[in-house]
Amino acid sequence: MAGHSKWANIQHRKGRQDAARSKLFSKLAKEITVAAKMGDPDPDKNPRLRLAVKEAKSQSVPKDVIERAIKKSMAGEGDDYEEIRYEGYGPGGVAVIVETMTDNRNRTASTVRSTFSKNGGNLGETGSVGFMFERKGEIVYAADVGDEDTVMMAAIEAGAENVDSSEENHVITCADTDLNDVSNALEAELGESETAKLIWQPTTTTELDLDGAQKLMKLIEVLEDDDDVQRVTANFEISDEVMEQLSE
Repeated sequence: MAGHSKWANIQHRKGRQDAARSKLFSKLAKEITVAAKMGDPDPDKNPRLRLAVKEAKSQSVPKDVIERAIKKSMAGEGDDYEEIRYEGYGPGGVAVIVETMTDNRNRTASTVRSTFSKNGGNLGETGSVGFMFERKGEIVYAADVGDEDTVMMAAIEAGAENVDSSEENHVITCADTDLNDVSNALEAELGESETAKLIWQPTTTTELDLDGAQKLMKLIEVLEDDDDVQRVTANFEISDEVMEQLSE
């Protein structure tokens, strides 16, 4: 999703990711603990845990933090978290999916609903915007892993559905249920990827002007700042001209 990837780059340049580093580490560690609790604490025997660890490493989470999160699950420590997905509309009619992991459903629902209403959006029922997205697996490699043809051939052999290559990276998508198998096959051929995770891929997008983009980014930032929110996905599209204005 072009809008999201471009915005992530702007956030990085502005130093917002650095400011939220500890919060990001905490969310990634929570995912590792939950994944380990739900299955085997050995990443090689637990696909979800393996992907969670890979994502944590891609964000430079220290090895001791990862190991501590896994040990916490083995010791039966920590809260029991419930995974809940919220759906709604943001400014400009953009569809928004909010994935949460919470130990208090009422608190999280209240906070998410309030955040939407205070930032020009409205929370809907489950399924209200989900039909505008498809669940997919996404694997990202740096551009220097190989040229477009090399990566495309490896992706086809691995069972992937699509490859989007740019000067920065190769983004490979596959069916959500095939993510672990495709990731393993690509790793054997191309080496370890930068990230491998499940995403919500929009089937339709909404173009935003500068005002709409600014309001939507504010909504996403406030949502992502919540400790219960693991990730936010929206089906927005922003022109290069508007993106440049946002980055100023």
